[in-house]
Amino acid sequence: MLILLSICFIAALSAPWVYRICPKYTGAKLVAAPLAMFVWLLKKLSDVMHGHPVEQQFSWVKSLGLELAFYLDGLSLLFSLLISGIGILIILYTQGYFKGHPQQGRFLMYIMAFMASMLGVVLADHLLLVFIFWELTSFTSYLLIGFNHESAAARNAALQAMLVTVLGGLFLLAGIILMAGAADTWRLSELIQRGDLLVAHKNYLPILILVCIGAFTKSAQFPFHFWLPNAMQAPTPASAYLHSSTMVKAGVYLLARLHPALGGTEEWGMILTTIGTATFLLGAIMALGQHVLKRLLAYTTVSALGAMIMLLGVGTAYTIKAMAAFVLAHAFYKAALFMIAGGITHETGGETSIDKLGGLRRAMPVSFACALLAGLSMGGFPPFFGFVAKETWLHALGDYPILIGATVIGGAAYVLVGLSTGWKPFAGKMPAELHAHEVPLSMRIGPVTLGLGCLVLAFFCGPIGHALVEPAASSIAGEHVHVHLHLWAGFNKYLVISFITLGLGLVCYLARSLFLKTAARLGVLARIGPEAVYQLIYASVLKFAGWQTRALQTGILRDYIRVTVLTAVALVGAAFYRAGGFQQWENLSPISLRIALVAVLMILAALATVHSKSRLQSILAMGVVGYSMAMLFTFFGAPDLAMTQLVIETLTVILMALAFYHLPAFRHSSSVRSRLFDGTIAIGVGVAVTLLVLAALHVQTPTPVSDYYLDHSYDMAHGRNVVNVILVDFRALDTLGEITVLAIAALGAFALLKLRSGKEEGAP
Repeated sequence: MLILLSICFIAALSAPWVYRICPKYTGAKLVAAPLAMFVWLLKKLSDVMHGHPVEQQFSWVKSLGLELAFYLDGLSLLFSLLISGIGILIILYTQGYFKGHPQQGRFLMYIMAFMASMLGVVLADHLLLVFIFWELTSFTSYLLIGFNHESAAARNAALQAMLVTVLGGLFLLAGIILMAGAADTWRLSELIQRGDLLVAHKNYLPILILVCIGAFTKSAQFPFHFWLPNAMQAPTPASAYLHSSTMVKAGVYLLARLHPALGGTEEWGMILTTIGTATFLLGAIMALGQHVLKRLLAYTTVSALGAMIMLLGVGTAYTIKAMAAFVLAHAFYKAALFMIAGGITHETGGETSIDKLGGLRRAMPVSFACALLAGLSMGGFPPFFGFVAKETWLHALGDYPILIGATVIGGAAYVLVGLSTGWKPFAGKMPAELHAHEVPLSMRIGPVTLGLGCLVLAFFCGPIGHALVEPAASSIAGEHVHVHLHLWAGFNKYLVISFITLGLGLVCYLARSLFLKTAARLGVLARIGPEAVYQLIYASVLKFAGWQTRALQTGILRDYIRVTVLTAVALVGAAFYRAGGFQQWENLSPISLRIALVAVLMILAALATVHSKSRLQSILAMGVVGYSMAMLFTFFGAPDLAMTQLVIETLTVILMALAFYHLPAFRHSSSVRSRLFDGTIAIGVGVAVTLLVLAALHVQTPTPVSDYYLDHSYDMAHGRNVVNVILVDFRALDTLGEITVLAIAALGAFALLKLRSGKEEGAP
């Protein structure tokens, strides 16, 4: 798995170069990476079906307990096959969609990196590794949504999607850390075996809420749903991929993976069922008022994701089975419809409104056939796999009449959208101003494969259910779930409900103009919806950032120093406050009279330095401070250090006297109030540094390195001053490097000054 993932990432990085070398067949060459993954997954299908998951692990950072661990079971197999399989079709589709586009290589790099990241999410077995790949999907999706970066709308949509999902990622990270601590493991495969331990833990509810927020932001659940329709600014290949089988289902995957560990409780059921049902209905209802092809599909994606969360929240073996079947059905029909929508827009000169489309069946017969197959599957018409999934769904909710009612409402909306995208653009007469022709072969492969798949899967739903849905459902449930999908289950009440849903959907389709008018009137509600709250928060953050920048970034060096040292003092003060102050006063050594006198002399000299009205007097007073420090070193038995201090202080006084000689006349440019403020800061810094030094003297830490230097400085280097021996002998190369840097800086300064003086001499 690691090798195949690495190949996918390498293929992504090489995409721009492959495009330069072979622009006509870039997609055909790059498709080898996901194809290799897809073939390998098929080879492992038999093992997973028989309950033998594939595990791989490699040591990464041993000291931190990090591993490159991967785990392939029924759930990850289902998602991996969809990600890699549809990824193959998307890459081929991109070849035709971006034909002649100078940035095709860049787009292929982004989408293949996203594919590899998404595969990492579903295959990783270490929680931190899952999080790394999780964030990579947010980053790469940002690049994909904002691909047309010249467009302000695309940039805003990309930023919105990233801010929402990355913020959710922070909540998820907190939940992961708490969860790993509660279960005492970072391995997902081990964690799901310790569900009883997690559910009984005092942090169970915070863990559940944090993980749910992370998953809900990723899978566009209410109230975070608004970013997904706006993300339709992305090119169609990205929309078809991100919103059918990959990114938006990452949250669904995570909750399904953690179901054995966190599920089965009242809190789990209440949160997931409530949010899922609300999102399911909200997305379905909002889809009724859309006329732009991709936004129409986007809102039904929001609705479908809500349905998956709802079924997972109910948490019975039947609803889990229905969810797994619906994941498969949705990936097929939604990817196909997105590709067809992109093909229509591509071949009609950019037309996106279904109200301005019609009669395309003659100009685009293949696209029409595929759109009809996928649209009917979406609407739940027999004999398509969408119908099989919907029947399984209705059977699973037999004991939940409220959810059955919600399903009828949402299902009717799906019929409307399925007919609006799969039938309406192709029916009737083509407008005179519209000119269209069939998409190229590379853009037909995906829709044909997926459209026929909607039909073929239904006729082979028994084997498909046994091979894919059953292992996935068993992984989610944490126990074996028997799955028997069938196209015809006989005449029963659920079939009646299904046909009522279809009839209601047909009525909605015929009355679609009424929904559009109603949606136009209710558009004002968007001003108080979740997106309005997001915009308010976003604008407030920008406003606060502007104020903060104006307050802190003044362009005055003194203000920067003030902010820096005040922050340092505040942090030190907060640390000592939490620790109850300095607790070692009684352990300090007594101060002798001579040391006290020298300390008083240093204080007086320091005061003279800052209060003197002459630069020379200030330099001399500062020299007194340095020489007094040398005296203290002598009193404490460090003559070598005292000698070093004397030499440095002498050179400093001489150099500063020479430098200040060329400065303008000395004057006080700051007010008394400003100087008092600076003096207060200086006292605070002094107190903070003093407390830090005193505290450091009483901190007991392992000292193997220090002991080594103390034991060997005299025997090996023949020096009694350990500091000097470290600088000159043990770390001689470091010292040489520092000297070299200083020498190079001096030479650079000399060269600049010489150049300037040369120019002045040569001036006319």
